[in-house]
Amino acid sequence: MTHTLIGYARCSTDKQDLAAQQDALVKLGVAANRIYTDKGFTGTNRTRPGLDQALAAVRSGDTLVVPKLDRLARSVPDARAIGDDLAMRGVKLQLGASVHDPSDPMGKLFFNILATFAEFEADLIRMRTREGMVVARSKGKLRGKKPKLSDRQQKELRRMYDTDDYSISDLAEVFSISRPTVYRTLGRQSSAPAAKPA
Repeated sequence: MTHTLIGYARCSTDKQDLAAQQDALVKLGVAANRIYTDKGFTGTNRTRPGLDQALAAVRSGDTLVVPKLDRLARSVPDARAIGDDLAMRGVKLQLGASVHDPSDPMGKLFFNILATFAEFEADLIRMRTREGMVVARSKGKLRGKKPKLSDRQQKELRRMYDTDDYSISDLAEVFSISRPTVYRTLGRQSSAPAAKPA
Protein backbone atom coordinates (compact mmCIF):
# COMPACT_ATOMS: atom_id res chain seq x y z
CA MET A 1 0.00 0.00 0.00
CA THR A 2 1.36 3.41 -0.96
CA HIS A 3 1.99 5.71 1.98
CA THR A 4 1.13 9.33 1.14
CA LEU A 5 1.86 12.51 3.07
CA ILE A 6 -0.95 15.08 2.88
CA GLY A 7 -0.13 18.58 4.15
CA TYR A 8 -2.38 21.27 5.61
CA ALA A 9 -1.60 24.91 6.43
CA ARG A 10 -3.82 27.73 7.66
CA CYS A 11 -3.58 31.41 8.54
CA SER A 12 -6.37 33.42 10.17
CA THR A 13 -6.38 36.50 7.96
CA ASP A 14 -5.37 37.40 4.42
CA LYS A 15 -2.62 39.62 5.79
CA GLN A 16 -0.71 36.60 6.98
CA ASP A 17 1.56 34.63 4.69
CA LEU A 18 1.26 30.87 4.20
CA ALA A 19 4.68 30.60 2.54
CA ALA A 20 6.58 29.73 5.74
CA GLN A 21 4.14 26.94 6.63
CA GLN A 22 4.18 25.58 3.08
CA ASP A 23 8.01 25.59 3.02
CA ALA A 24 8.05 23.72 6.33
CA LEU A 25 5.68 21.07 4.95
CA VAL A 26 7.81 20.59 1.81
CA LYS A 27 10.90 20.14 4.01
CA LEU A 28 9.00 17.46 5.94
CA GLY A 29 8.55 15.54 2.68
CA VAL A 30 5.09 16.66 1.56
CA ALA A 31 4.77 17.17 -2.22
CA ALA A 32 3.79 20.76 -3.06
CA ASN A 33 0.70 19.56 -4.94
CA ARG A 34 -0.40 17.62 -1.84
CA ILE A 35 -0.63 20.71 0.40
CA TYR A 36 -4.11 22.08 1.15
CA THR A 37 -4.53 25.57 2.61
CA ASP A 38 -7.06 27.90 4.17
CA LYS A 39 -6.57 31.67 4.22
CA GLY A 40 -8.83 34.09 6.04
CA PHE A 41 -10.48 31.48 8.27
CA THR A 42 -10.18 31.53 12.06
CA GLY A 43 -9.22 28.47 14.03
CA THR A 44 -12.50 28.59 15.91
CA ASN A 45 -14.44 28.38 12.65
CA ARG A 46 -14.71 24.68 11.81
CA THR A 47 -15.96 25.27 8.25
CA ARG A 48 -12.60 25.38 6.47
CA PRO A 49 -12.72 24.12 2.86
CA GLY A 50 -8.95 23.47 2.68
CA LEU A 51 -9.06 21.32 5.81
CA ASP A 52 -12.09 19.45 4.50
CA GLN A 53 -10.20 18.74 1.27
CA ALA A 54 -7.11 17.56 3.17
CA LEU A 55 -9.19 15.24 5.36
CA ALA A 56 -10.97 13.91 2.28
CA ALA A 57 -7.61 13.27 0.55
CA VAL A 58 -6.08 11.07 3.28
CA ARG A 59 -6.60 7.31 3.09
CA SER A 60 -5.83 4.44 5.47
CA GLY A 61 -2.07 4.28 5.98
CA ASP A 62 -1.53 7.93 4.98
CA THR A 63 -0.25 10.69 7.26
CA LEU A 64 -1.78 14.15 7.67
CA VAL A 65 1.10 16.61 8.17
CA VAL A 66 0.55 19.97 9.89
CA PRO A 67 3.29 22.46 10.94
CA LYS A 68 1.74 22.97 14.41
CA LEU A 69 -1.38 21.75 16.19
CA ASP A 70 -2.85 25.26 16.42
CA ARG A 71 -2.97 25.35 12.59
CA LEU A 72 -5.26 22.31 12.69
CA ALA A 73 -7.52 23.00 15.68
CA ARG A 74 -7.98 25.64 18.37
CA SER A 75 -10.24 23.75 20.75
CA VAL A 76 -10.14 20.40 22.51
CA PRO A 77 -13.49 19.22 21.06
CA ASP A 78 -12.37 20.17 17.52
CA ALA A 79 -8.99 18.43 17.96
CA ARG A 80 -10.62 15.33 19.41
CA ALA A 81 -13.18 15.18 16.58
CA ILE A 82 -10.40 15.32 13.97
CA GLY A 83 -8.29 12.82 15.92
CA ASP A 84 -11.19 10.38 16.23
CA ASP A 85 -11.90 10.69 12.50
CA LEU A 86 -8.23 9.98 11.65
CA ALA A 87 -8.10 7.04 14.08
CA MET A 88 -11.22 5.43 12.60
CA ARG A 89 -9.70 5.70 9.13
CA GLY A 90 -6.23 4.46 10.11
CA VAL A 91 -4.55 7.80 9.37
CA LYS A 92 -1.55 9.09 11.36
CA LEU A 93 -1.08 12.74 12.36
CA GLN A 94 2.30 14.43 12.01
CA LEU A 95 2.87 17.70 13.90
CA GLY A 96 6.12 19.17 12.68
CA ALA A 97 8.68 16.33 12.80
CA SER A 98 6.72 14.25 15.35
CA VAL A 99 4.40 11.52 14.06
CA HIS A 100 1.48 10.48 16.28
CA ASP A 101 -0.92 7.61 15.72
CA PRO A 102 -4.30 8.62 17.26
CA SER A 103 -5.33 4.94 17.44
CA ASP A 104 -2.37 4.14 19.69
CA PRO A 105 -3.05 4.75 23.46
CA MET A 106 0.14 6.83 23.93
CA GLY A 107 -0.46 8.71 20.69
CA LYS A 108 -4.04 9.50 21.73
CA LEU A 109 -2.87 10.73 25.14
CA PHE A 110 -0.22 12.94 23.57
CA PHE A 111 -2.74 14.31 21.03
CA ASN A 112 -5.18 15.28 23.80
CA ILE A 113 -2.42 16.92 25.86
CA LEU A 114 -1.31 19.00 22.85
CA ALA A 115 -4.91 20.00 22.14
CA THR A 116 -5.36 21.10 25.76
CA PHE A 117 -2.23 23.25 25.63
CA ALA A 118 -3.24 24.77 22.28
CA GLU A 119 -6.58 25.85 23.74
CA PHE A 120 -4.89 27.15 26.89
CA GLU A 121 -2.43 29.18 24.80
CA ALA A 122 -5.26 30.69 22.73
CA ASP A 123 -7.13 31.60 25.94
CA LEU A 124 -4.00 33.26 27.35
CA ILE A 125 -3.56 35.35 24.20
CA ARG A 126 -7.20 36.49 24.33
CA MET A 127 -6.86 37.33 28.04
CA ARG A 128 -3.64 39.33 27.48
CA THR A 129 -5.26 41.17 24.57
CA ARG A 130 -8.23 42.15 26.74
CA GLU A 131 -5.95 43.22 29.61
CA GLY A 132 -3.80 45.26 27.20
CA MET A 133 -6.86 47.02 25.83
CA VAL A 134 -8.06 47.89 29.35
CA VAL A 135 -4.63 49.38 30.19
CA ALA A 136 -4.47 51.28 26.88
CA ARG A 137 -8.01 52.60 27.32
CA SER A 138 -7.20 53.79 30.86
CA LYS A 139 -4.24 55.72 29.45
CA GLY A 140 -6.37 57.21 26.69
CA LYS A 141 -4.48 55.40 23.94
CA LEU A 142 -7.57 53.88 22.36
CA ARG A 143 -9.30 57.21 21.81
CA GLY A 144 -9.33 59.19 18.61
CA LYS A 145 -9.48 57.99 15.03
CA LYS A 146 -9.17 54.30 14.30
CA PRO A 147 -6.81 53.28 11.51
CA LYS A 148 -8.66 52.96 8.22
CA LEU A 149 -8.82 49.64 6.39
CA SER A 150 -7.44 49.25 2.89
CA ASP A 151 -9.86 48.56 0.03
CA ARG A 152 -8.81 44.90 0.08
CA GLN A 153 -9.39 44.65 3.84
CA GLN A 154 -12.81 46.29 3.49
CA LYS A 155 -13.81 43.79 0.79
CA GLU A 156 -12.52 40.89 2.90
CA LEU A 157 -14.46 42.15 5.92
CA ARG A 158 -17.63 42.28 3.77
CA ARG A 159 -16.94 38.76 2.44
CA MET A 160 -16.43 37.37 5.94
CA TYR A 161 -19.61 39.11 7.17
CA ASP A 162 -21.63 37.63 4.29
CA THR A 163 -20.61 34.06 5.23
CA ASP A 164 -22.69 34.42 8.44
CA ASP A 165 -19.80 32.76 10.35
CA TYR A 166 -18.64 36.01 11.96
CA SER A 167 -20.42 38.37 14.31
CA ILE A 168 -19.74 42.11 14.35
CA SER A 169 -17.59 41.59 17.47
CA ASP A 170 -15.60 38.85 15.71
CA LEU A 171 -14.88 41.14 12.75
CA ALA A 172 -13.88 43.99 15.07
CA GLU A 173 -11.38 41.68 16.79
CA VAL A 174 -9.99 40.15 13.57
CA PHE A 175 -9.39 43.56 11.95
CA SER A 176 -8.46 45.36 15.21
CA ILE A 177 -11.14 47.99 14.76
CA SER A 178 -14.17 49.13 16.76
CA ARG A 179 -17.67 47.74 16.20
CA PRO A 180 -18.93 51.15 14.92
CA THR A 181 -16.07 51.08 12.37
CA VAL A 182 -17.21 47.61 11.26
CA TYR A 183 -20.76 48.94 10.72
CA ARG A 184 -19.45 51.98 8.81
CA THR A 185 -17.27 49.77 6.62
CA LEU A 186 -20.17 47.43 5.86
CA GLY A 187 -22.35 50.43 5.09
CA ARG A 188 -19.80 51.69 2.57
CA GLN A 189 -19.50 48.27 0.93
CA SER A 190 -23.24 48.03 0.24
CA SER A 191 -26.54 49.08 1.69
CA ALA A 192 -26.86 49.08 5.47
CA PRO A 193 -26.31 45.57 6.83
CA ALA A 194 -29.07 43.64 8.47
CA ALA A 195 -28.91 43.41 12.24
CA LYS A 196 -26.66 40.62 13.43
CA PRO A 197 -25.88 39.53 17.01
CA ALA A 198 -22.76 41.05 18.49
